[in-house]
Amino acid sequence: MNMERDSETTFEEDSQPNDEVVPYSDDETEDELEEQGPAVEPEQNRINREAEESREPFRKECTWQVKANDRKFHEQPHFMNTKFFCIKESKYAGNAIKTYKYNAFTFLPMNLFEQFKRAANFYFLVLLILQAIPQISTLAWYTTLVPLLLVLGITAIKDLVDDVARHKMDKEVNNRTCEVIKDGRFKITKWKEIQVGDVIRLKKNDFIPADILLLSSSEPNSLCYVETAELDGETNLKFKMALEITHQHLQKEDTLAKFDGFIECEEPNNRLDKFAGTLLWRNTRFPLDADKILLRGCVIRNTDICHGLVIFAGADTKIMKNSGKTKFKRTKIDYLMNYMVYTIFVVLILLSAGLAIGHAYWEAQVGNYSWYLYDGEDATPSYRGFLNFWGYIIVLNTMVPISLYVSVEVIRLGQSHFINWDLQMYYSEKDTPAKARTTTLNEQLGQIHYIFSDKTGTLTQNIMTFKKCCINGQIYGDHRDASQHSHRKIDVSPEVDFSWNEFADGKLAFYDHYLIEQIQSGKEPEVRQFFFLLAVCHTVMVDRSDGHINYQAASPDEGALVNAARNFGFAFLARTQNTITISELGTERTYDVLALLDFNSDRKRMSVIVRTPEGSIRLYCKGADTVIYERLHRMNPTKQETQDALDIFANETLRTLCLCYKEIEEKEFAEWNKKFMAASVASTNRDEALDKVYEEIEKDLILLGATAIEDKLQDGVPETISKLAKADIKIWVLTGDKKETAENIGFACELLTDDTTICYGEDINSLLHARMENQRNRGGVYAKFAPPVHEPFFPPGENRALIITGSWLNEILLEKKAKSSNILKLKFPRTEEERRMRTQSKRRLEAKKEQRQKNFVDLACECSAVICCRVTPKQKAMVVDLVKRYKKAITLAIGDGANDVNMIKTAHIGVGISGQEGMQAVMSSDYSFAQFRYLQRLLLVHGRWSYIRMCKFLRYFFYKNFAFTLAHFWYSFFNGYSAQTVYEDWFITLYNVLYSSLPVLLMGLLDQDVSDKLSLRFPGLYVVGQRDLLFNYRKFFVSLLHGILTSMILFFIPLGAYLQTVGQDGEAPSDYQSFAVTVASALVITVNFQIGLDTSYWTFVNAFSIFGSIALYFGIMFDFHSAGIHVLLPSAFQFTGTASNALRQPYIWLTIILTVAMCLLPVVAIRFLSMTIWPSESDKIQKHRKLLKAEEQWQRRQKGFRRGVSSRRSAYAFSHQRGYADLISSGRSIRKKRSPLDAIVADGTAEYRRTVES
Repeated sequence: MNMERDSETTFEEDSQPNDEVVPYSDDETEDELEEQGPAVEPEQNRINREAEESREPFRKECTWQVKANDRKFHEQPHFMNTKFFCIKESKYAGNAIKTYKYNAFTFLPMNLFEQFKRAANFYFLVLLILQAIPQISTLAWYTTLVPLLLVLGITAIKDLVDDVARHKMDKEVNNRTCEVIKDGRFKITKWKEIQVGDVIRLKKNDFIPADILLLSSSEPNSLCYVETAELDGETNLKFKMALEITHQHLQKEDTLAKFDGFIECEEPNNRLDKFAGTLLWRNTRFPLDADKILLRGCVIRNTDICHGLVIFAGADTKIMKNSGKTKFKRTKIDYLMNYMVYTIFVVLILLSAGLAIGHAYWEAQVGNYSWYLYDGEDATPSYRGFLNFWGYIIVLNTMVPISLYVSVEVIRLGQSHFINWDLQMYYSEKDTPAKARTTTLNEQLGQIHYIFSDKTGTLTQNIMTFKKCCINGQIYGDHRDASQHSHRKIDVSPEVDFSWNEFADGKLAFYDHYLIEQIQSGKEPEVRQFFFLLAVCHTVMVDRSDGHINYQAASPDEGALVNAARNFGFAFLARTQNTITISELGTERTYDVLALLDFNSDRKRMSVIVRTPEGSIRLYCKGADTVIYERLHRMNPTKQETQDALDIFANETLRTLCLCYKEIEEKEFAEWNKKFMAASVASTNRDEALDKVYEEIEKDLILLGATAIEDKLQDGVPETISKLAKADIKIWVLTGDKKETAENIGFACELLTDDTTICYGEDINSLLHARMENQRNRGGVYAKFAPPVHEPFFPPGENRALIITGSWLNEILLEKKAKSSNILKLKFPRTEEERRMRTQSKRRLEAKKEQRQKNFVDLACECSAVICCRVTPKQKAMVVDLVKRYKKAITLAIGDGANDVNMIKTAHIGVGISGQEGMQAVMSSDYSFAQFRYLQRLLLVHGRWSYIRMCKFLRYFFYKNFAFTLAHFWYSFFNGYSAQTVYEDWFITLYNVLYSSLPVLLMGLLDQDVSDKLSLRFPGLYVVGQRDLLFNYRKFFVSLLHGILTSMILFFIPLGAYLQTVGQDGEAPSDYQSFAVTVASALVITVNFQIGLDTSYWTFVNAFSIFGSIALYFGIMFDFHSAGIHVLLPSAFQFTGTASNALRQPYIWLTIILTVAMCLLPVVAIRFLSMTIWPSESDKIQKHRKLLKAEEQWQRRQKGFRRGVSSRRSAYAFSHQRGYADLISSGRSIRKKRSPLDAIVADGTAEYRRTVES
């Protein structure tokens, strides 16, 4: 028992989470959320497994073998896979790609097969087969065939157009050309003929045809510049670099033709940023990573010529591996609509069964004794009833609307185009329109309960500006002149004039003239050293064009810092693999770079090691304050002053970095360099080995100061959040930034206010622990029979917000990886009892975890706002998934970076912002636009309109089909339940196709209850979608009842009018055909006028479609009833002269008018009463819309300065991705002999180093 208790309390015994750190890094894979992690592995088993894996780690990972210039090598038998029976093919794919689905022979069968996989299409195919059986069908086969062919034809044409476009694209791509070595020389070859192992030559602006290993290029050190827009949408150049050995020996055609390198690497996969392998050449192994691989889809830029070896071709390339499995999202209405179709199908079977039983009874009682009904067949009544069951399935089949799905797709397509065409969501500065990247989710935009938003680049602009800095404990950046006199008004203190600096870009607005004075005078060496560090410690690449310097940075933050150094006189000019050139106040100097220690999300810092002209070696480092302060030397006089400055910067929501340096002895560097080189060529766990080596050198650092970068809010963010909150949409911010910055941004965008009570991780942890104890105490034998009790965590009426870090999130949700429970650390169970105990313990842990997660979601949802900071991409997706799972709420995720992709794919609707962090988020999203403020229009206007239109469309669609079909049901009581139809066959065929389709489609496309301006002004209108008020089972049964009553009126009023009646002239009897025309005419007029009553927004096309549909009905009917068409096809057109004969009788017109009036007047009366006595919000706004035309101006909430917490820190100014360090240095440059060059160092620092050593 104690052991079981231990397993349940292990999680609470761990140390407290650290708010400052991201809990753990994780790989962003597509199926990460779907893979349920295995139970915690027993320790002994883990040790055994690792021992087994360590025996031959490299062989296990690298099983893909490539031999240069040797096609026969890849055709060996052991590289062949069996494809079909005895047919074999090479495991190495050819380079021809195939994205199309069909060819000329497979299109028809495959497309029909795919379409008949849909239940509705297959159902109508079965009906068509049944209609071909004469004993069953009383309805002509074409009544089902024509609508089915129309639906199949429209879908097939759409699929064909899409596939023809894919064929053209594939043909164009496969027929591109490049130069490939054949027979010892380069020859022009089509892409589709390229094979693995070929050596190819590419030129500037060429597309890369396959995944290739870069061998050499015309650039120094075989650098190669590529644009990856087709991979990730980013247009900034990336930099690749060849191995030094291939750069030196593989520049000429003859040496490339003789190249016989052997590559062992990982199997083809979809990880764009990962590659592991080795090149064996000249009896030496060389490590390969992603920075030496050029991926298919990229474009060569700024590089005249480069050579490469094809490693993956065609379908094996990473871009092709990434091209599939997008998660298919469906809307709530889709699921509801399917259930309703199933309900209709059940009703259809029950009705048919009842009528079939009625027919059997009628045959037994009447039919068998009526000689004039004898049809020559001596079938039993039960057999006749069985046949009639299928007959009624055919007759009543229009209850299941075949055109429903096609109509829904047409409406969604139109609504998507309206989003694309909305000029008020067009961002002219970047020429970026809104884009609906899917057509299946529009109405779900009107049902959102929760929005999960990234912060940087989504709420903020992600355009970084250098605002302030702290150097040697002194803060710079306020408005003051060169004599340190402060100015409060901006207009008093002019901008700093950078005209003295030839490299200044003129874009930096800075007002502290005292800093310029300090730089130019050189009184404080630390000031110059501060900006020298910014100019030298980075992975930015430079491109010179027309005398201008352009920087390419891995993140906007880094670009802002290097640009700041440039403006203050320390301009980064050029770099090679081993050197970096800086202009220091006009003097150009070049430094040897010994090592670049790159940034990643775990290290949160980067360093560069350079050699000074005196021969000494220096390390310069910049990074997040938390990691820098842990590695500072204990004697740092400005440590506290810098920390105070960091607090000030954080209160101003600025992003900070700490800068520091260290001097290194030659002996110390030589020893460290050996370890660095060994880690650089490690075949497994290379990143971990390098990080461990980096840790050894990055210690005892001397603090220089801190930078502060501003990332402003986007325009309209507070207004948008305010309106969405009024629409009862809760907004959660999920960010990797620090808690203090996230909190301050929360106040800036009015997600948090002065009267908000903020709860933190430690606060809610105790609440959740107490709730778990209460639930455990209440649990027992009878717990499962007790009704669930909803107890709020907080007293009602208070405005609360939750701010929680990733570490606390793991603690609270029991997601911690570090410590396993005691019971699971035992060896594998050997007895049945041990196995049972272990299973029970697992179940208890899972049950506890699930309950804890549910409690957390309940607590968080009681808060008006939630901010999760320091969270990983996986945690972002996990939070979204928890709300989806436990609240059953519709979620929307919005972000702009690669770290938001997982979250965007997990939410019901993903929105990508095309911002500064590339286009990965946009490419994975369902909708995209350029600014966060457009979200209010997407949801409150387009989303709400789409929801209202779709609900009206579905309600009306079901109504008109019930009214049409159930007339057959009433008729059956008068025809011996014989499955005879009320209408003419051609009317049944064309009713849903022509007579009633266009008005409802236009209503689904154009209707709006209030204008867009009023929709934005009154966000409360949005709640109808959240509460599913306009389309649910209740509304469905109301439509069913409405259809039943309409069908009764349509049938029984003409029936009563026709009883014992003849025509006015005594010639036209009240026959079946005249009755059919009367009912059909009344039906068409009724359903078209009903759509007029349902229309809120009248346009010319609406009116034209309604009256045009009625006119079309009469026109076609008179044609089909004419003698001329009967002569051509006498068996198909049997109502000859009926229309002209019947409709010239005033009595019939009076019957039609009475029937239509009886159908519509009750609807008009009920609508009038409901709008008068129980008006909805939209009814009230419609009534007073003229008074509400003046647009209300939003005003920011007035509030005092809120800065209650000291020691707040800002987010560190780094992106969440690696920089370009590996491309620049690759760990090879330090093997070269370097001559000492000038370096800039303060004299006092060397003395300080000697003091420390002594």
